[in-house]
Amino acid sequence: MASSLNIDKLDLKIINEMMHDAGISYADLGKKLFVSGGTIHVRMKKLQELGVVKGTRLQVDLKKIGYDVTAFVGIYLEKSSLYDSVVKELKRIPEIVRVNYTTGNYSIFAEVVCRDIQQLRRVLHDELQKVKGIERTETFISLEESFSRSVSIDTEEPAVPLKNGKE
Repeated sequence: MASSLNIDKLDLKIINEMMHDAGISYADLGKKLFVSGGTIHVRMKKLQELGVVKGTRLQVDLKKIGYDVTAFVGIYLEKSSLYDSVVKELKRIPEIVRVNYTTGNYSIFAEVVCRDIQQLRRVLHDELQKVKGIERTETFISLEESFSRSVSIDTEEPAVPLKNGKE
């Protein structure tokens, strides 16, 4: 079990709890898991150094601060070998918040968040369509996000042992 990274059940429990409430104090999490806050601190530092934990994020209701449009863009590439250069250019567009390399019809699936339709139009027409290597795009506007959640980690026996990239 996760031995190549020295990750044990306590680490998995910490990850699981923090994914659901990253704002919990180490002291409170320690009480919940029957260990000291110091232990949680040391374990979190280890998980960050291993690259398992990649920081924390504040979850914001974007609509409440004026970002009313979320769209998903399927991107067709001229050649799949252009993926890396296209992604490098997509990173420069701040409205693109997530990019996935996919199978199926699209090479890339991107999530775009904008204040309004005019901003989305500008992103699609003035920025995205000008990226070299993109053949064409297909845009889907989200009408509502029904839910968003983190995966629940199996703290007893993970489906696949974690590895540090060394086989």
